Amino acid sequence: MKIGIIGAGNIGGNLTRRLTSLGHQVSVANSRGPGTLAALAEETGATPVTVAEAARGAEIVVVTIPFKNVPDLPAGLFDGAAEGFTVIDTGNYYPKRRDGRIAGVEDEGLTESRWTERHLGHPVVKAFNGTYAADIIDRPRPAGHPERIALPVAGDHAEAKAAVRALIDELGFDTVDAGGLDESWRQQPDTPVYGLRGGVEAVTKALAEASPVRTDEFRG
Repeated sequence: MKIGIIGAGNIGGNLTRRLTSLGHQVSVANSRGPGTLAALAEETGATPVTVAEAARGAEIVVVTIPFKNVPDLPAGLFDGAAEGFTVIDTGNYYPKRRDGRIAGVEDEGLTESRWTERHLGHPVVKAFNGTYAADIIDRPRPAGHPERIALPVAGDHAEAKAAVRALIDELGFDTVDAGGLDESWRQQPDTPVYGLRGGVEAVTKALAEASPVRTDEFRG
């Protein structure tokens, strides 16, 4: 597939490494410009591009940037993306550590990915937000392996969610359907599933134990 990755930090960089190793055609962008991605491009064979070009022709677009920077993405970001493309949101809201207070989350009660979706103007699927970046490289396992990790995946559109789950399976992880985007609070920071290295049963249990009440650490 053609995959565009916006953000080349820990998650974006390791997804670039794994997806290119699986034979996908990856374009990768960051806020500093393609010239700063030469080493990653040389290592992986990915194509460094500007943010405005990252989604061109892409069947899947991964948005993996700081939460507060989502509104700064360029207009027309998805112009030229493939028909029926899917957007993966890996973001998390860290009001005290990084992002400051976001009114849509704090006052309107939006889930983090619903807020992101509104700014992007396209449906998103929430995945990888509670995944350790190193695990993308170090912990893939074949289907049925007792140590295979499961990742929660939330989204409103069945086809988009199925595409993301298939990609995660290819990467070497199981998935658990975490419901629609308005239920994606169950996998936000400081919930039981966030950072959990567990299988399908453990992830399912953790999602069921989540509370929608934000702890003080994650309120602005």
